[in-house]
Amino acid sequence: MGNRKPSPRPSPRERGGREEPSRVALGARSLAWDILRRVEEHGAYADALLGHALASSQLATRDQALVTRLVYGTLAWQGYLDHLIATFSRRPPHGLDPPVRALLRLALFQICLLSRIPPFAAVDTAVELAKRFRGGAAVGLVNAVLRRAAEGWQAVRFPSPGEDPIGYLTTRLSHPRWLVEDWLVHYGFDETEALLRANNEPAPTVLRVNRRKIEPATLLARLREHGYAAAPTAYSPVGIRLEHAGAPEQLPGYAEGLFSIQGEASQLVSLPLGAQPGQRILDACAAPGGKTTHLAELMDDRGEIVALDVHARGIRRIERMAHRLSLSIVHAQTADALAAAGRFDGVLVDAPCSGLGTLRQHPEVRWRRTPADVAGLADVQRRLLLHLADSVRAGGTLVYATCTLNAAENEETVAAFLQARPAFAVDDPHRLLPEPARELIGADRMLRTFPHRHGLDGFFAVRFLRHD
Repeated sequence: MGNRKPSPRPSPRERGGREEPSRVALGARSLAWDILRRVEEHGAYADALLGHALASSQLATRDQALVTRLVYGTLAWQGYLDHLIATFSRRPPHGLDPPVRALLRLALFQICLLSRIPPFAAVDTAVELAKRFRGGAAVGLVNAVLRRAAEGWQAVRFPSPGEDPIGYLTTRLSHPRWLVEDWLVHYGFDETEALLRANNEPAPTVLRVNRRKIEPATLLARLREHGYAAAPTAYSPVGIRLEHAGAPEQLPGYAEGLFSIQGEASQLVSLPLGAQPGQRILDACAAPGGKTTHLAELMDDRGEIVALDVHARGIRRIERMAHRLSLSIVHAQTADALAAAGRFDGVLVDAPCSGLGTLRQHPEVRWRRTPADVAGLADVQRRLLLHLADSVRAGGTLVYATCTLNAAENEETVAAFLQARPAFAVDDPHRLLPEPARELIGADRMLRTFPHRHGLDGFFAVRFLRHD
């Protein structure tokens, strides 16, 4: 027996253990965790944090796309994930340190909702990351909760859609109760369920091509040559849809001003204004500048666009965007739209709103908004419309737009405005939209887009014509 050769040392996997998480795997998840912590603890917005972090990271495009998916997915499914934490942890989610809670959500999202990531990999990387928090004080908790969840999450009970439809939609589909209740009144159960599911899906990156510099087909071919999965958008004639884009600023042609980053629905709501070269246009709530610069491109950079925003930082962003796109007619001013004066051929009121139509792009918003917010914003929107109506010349146009699906901010605001300003009437925008987008206009002549119906963010727009 003493002459027996020692057996080769078994690998970690043969011993029932795990390979050490790779540096890249840890790097991507560490970045996602850091962003989630800042969203949770400081009220930051994920899209802004991601844009800055990815642009300065050394991650490959595939890993940048993973970070984006992890952040948006974890935020979108937060209610569902907290239900799981409450099931497998001896401490409720609200009793956990915010960084630990964010790390558990991040790992559970990978275990339960990303089939391409093995559960053991999600658990192991989360445990490694936990070692970085307070000297590893939470390692035991993170390891225990995640290992229990990895074995038992599929058997967790949720409210029944038949017996408790609001509880089911709120918990299983991860939306705040007040919002579910509001949408059930307006859309019914089946459509609300479809809407909530669509809100939890990742939104694509969409480009708006600057046709003053390049044609969409040419830019599309260029992107494909560089290996990007790109396709024309369904409704916007100048849109390109990208999958797994990574940091948009790193895309070929960005520095040259060949395109802007702008959602497809957002591109559509500028069109009903019917802005023409040589006109004088007011964009009353202009930052970050996507619609302002789109209008300037539609006007072939001839005429004048006065772009207002109350924040100097927003104005600087508009100016940088206009410069990159080689647009000279944009005159950005730090000013309150409620103090705007002068007469214009067209006025765009892209009003401050709850943003509840953009939950694919801004999933954290659902957890921050309240019914009181919606009521307060509706009041602001009505005051803006009433004041800015005086800036529209006789025969001119006024477009009111939001990125929300709530009637208080949309149809009810429009009804109140028409009652107070009889000189204005809703005008049919069909002729101003490309053929595919005309189906988005309702019988009431108002433009609406929905994530579950059209694959677009939820936007609303109405064109008014002044008759006196």
